[in-house]
Amino acid sequence: MKAKTIYADEREVLDKLLGASTTYVERTNLTSRHMNGRLVRKTLGYSKDLKMLMASSIWEDVVYNLGRALKTLRVESPLSDGKRRWLGRSPAMAAGLTDHIWEIEELLTTLPLPSTNT
Repeated sequence: MKAKTIYADEREVLDKLLGASTTYVERTNLTSRHMNGRLVRKTLGYSKDLKMLMASSIWEDVVYNLGRALKTLRVESPLSDGKRRWLGRSPAMAAGLTDHIWEIEELLTTLPLPSTNT
């Protein structure tokens, strides 16, 4: 199979698909540094062992994706009773992977099942 650009210049299409700026990557890096003390600049809380850095990064990803409501993902409430116009959603809720924002206790006590690719 061969890809061919029809309606625009190939460079324009690649810029749109891949993104011409690094804004989103830098925003992700800033959020990771904010949430993960091992990634903060000029700190004494650095990781001496790569396994600990990986574990803390995985934990930060889990909390971010399951346990935090992001303002950019909120949806308008179907029951606009004047008190609550917007419903917060986590990235996992927006992707349809869960139906609620997880509490930290729930994250720590839930046993994940291995995925079966059959």
